[in-house]
Amino acid sequence: MLGDSLSAEYGIARSSGWVALLNQKLQAEGIPAIVVNASISGDTTSGGRSRLGALLTQHRPTHVVIELGANDAMRGLPLQFTEDNLTQMTQAAQKAGAKVLLVGMQMPPNYGKDYGERFTGIYERVAKANKAALVPFLLRGVADAPDSARLFQADRIHPKEEAHPIILNNVWPALKKLLK
Repeated sequence: MLGDSLSAEYGIARSSGWVALLNQKLQAEGIPAIVVNASISGDTTSGGRSRLGALLTQHRPTHVVIELGANDAMRGLPLQFTEDNLTQMTQAAQKAGAKVLLVGMQMPPNYGKDYGERFTGIYERVAKANKAALVPFLLRGVADAPDSARLFQADRIHPKEEAHPIILNNVWPALKKLLK
């Protein structure tokens, strides 16, 4: 798992985030897997890209989940920069023999409709071009819920602990297909 604060359990109790819940789900399903959460709060696609090679060498994963890009957008980094980094990470993981699940993000409406659509499109393009699996929106059912404020910490960026089972339910179907 290569991600940012949304996967690194920012602001919630350790072992209560969606990645820890994924590990529990795998055990409950009888799937022998070791989940390595290499997520870092604040990470960008360039940070993930710079760390990925060493992680692939160290862990030799069969599957890599990439959940990065939101911090790129929040910092106003060029969209092409984000797309290039996601492409390079996807290809590096595949070259190392791993199946890739790309986890998409969407930007709040205050970033503008055009920017939001172009940002969201990055994940679809990278997944399609590289034949990677895709979860279109990590926070579906959380950020777009009618009462979404109750699912977020005071910063309105990071989900509360009770949102993480919803997040896992967004990721699990696509990941389960890759595990077969």
